[in-house]
Amino acid sequence: MKPVISDDPIELEGACHCRAVRFRVRLSEGLGWARRCNCSLCRMRGAVAVSARVGDLEVYRGADKLTLYQFNTHVAKHYFCSICGIYTHHQRRSNPNEFGINAACLEDVSPFDFEAVPVTEGIRHPTDYPRSDSEGIVGILRFEPKK
Repeated sequence: MKPVISDDPIELEGACHCRAVRFRVRLSEGLGWARRCNCSLCRMRGAVAVSARVGDLEVYRGADKLTLYQFNTHVAKHYFCSICGIYTHHQRRSNPNEFGINAACLEDVSPFDFEAVPVTEGIRHPTDYPRSDSEGIVGILRFEPKK
């Protein structure tokens, strides 16, 4: 059964492509706060992320299969399965108390389930540059159904 895209808290199971890494996550803001980022890494991986508090993610199988990737300031921690290469989650630079979870790794969730996904400013990261807007949203990615 597909989870409802809403701001209500939800607990889901997730895994990488090869299933070597499996996790449980509680999304305190549900699936309603999905986003993408325009930084160099996120632009290339193209993932839609949802948020979880650091204590709300439990990797219960395959933690030893996760590979850590850091770049630039080395604050954000990006985790990938060392077997299949899938990005599962990252500890956010803008809020190290949160993880961004790859929505495509969540059971019964697809990045195409989201009608519109805000794109946050990662090229000019909010901790590096002052900005005038409070949200840091630079655009919206819309998934249109085929006609």
